[in-house]
Amino acid sequence: MYPSPLMTLAVLAARTQRINLGTNMLLLPLHQPVDVAEQLATLDVICGGQLIVGVGLGYRDAENAAMGLDPRQRVGRFAEALHVVERLWGGEPVTHAGKHFTLREARLSMTPLQRPRPPIWLAANTDPGVRRAARLGDAWLMNPHTTLGALERQLALFHDTRRAERRAAAREIPLLRECCVAPTVAAAMAEGRPYLEAKYGAYRGWEQDKALPSDDAWSEAFDELARDRFLLGDPARVREDIARYRERLGVTTLIVRVQWPGMAQAAVLRTIRLLGEQVLPALSRS
Repeated sequence: MYPSPLMTLAVLAARTQRINLGTNMLLLPLHQPVDVAEQLATLDVICGGQLIVGVGLGYRDAENAAMGLDPRQRVGRFAEALHVVERLWGGEPVTHAGKHFTLREARLSMTPLQRPRPPIWLAANTDPGVRRAARLGDAWLMNPHTTLGALERQLALFHDTRRAERRAAAREIPLLRECCVAPTVAAAMAEGRPYLEAKYGAYRGWEQDKALPSDDAWSEAFDELARDRFLLGDPARVREDIARYRERLGVTTLIVRVQWPGMAQAAVLRTIRLLGEQVLPALSRS
């Protein structure tokens, strides 16, 4: 069970105006766009204009069923909701008669601090989703469980689609990865393995493995699953892996998951410390 992202960010937003905060990911088709637009605008004001809006389509029929929605309509709901949210952020009254949402002179009482709006990052696994991200978003957030080779091909598709749509080149190339750093490679693999195996076993049960690009697949063997997907190792190995992603993908923002359900807090804090002391400083100098 994960906490509500908007409520969690509200707590963090009240405590800092120095770091970026973002949703990762808000499944937009499950929400009403007026409510989403208002909450995100409020968050952007509270955190001093440091909000990044990450939205995704979702893939689980069960989530749509729980909200009384037809999963076959999620692409249409997503695109229409995003369009409505952006219009509302402009501050003017919005009248909209669409397939999924109807508004009549709707207007937000508070608009985002950032102008013209906060940056929008779209999550996507499949090639159609990557094209959608290129058309509708400011950046495509590359997911944590696709191999480097598949990401490289899909990123080229993202850039090609933006050029074809005559959209400006993306200023941000964000990447999300699972990460565990330990004094040795063996220790990191041993420590991360039970939690990542459990997590990706649950993902298989949710059919996440069926939402991958056509040139990627998950192996049942953990070593194969981890290769070119997870950042697991000592500081030197993790530095090398991050440098490869930066060189081959042009990554500008790296987001790491360093904790999984059941993992000891001491191990989480050690990964954060090693990243801050031995991994990132060396990369910033290179």
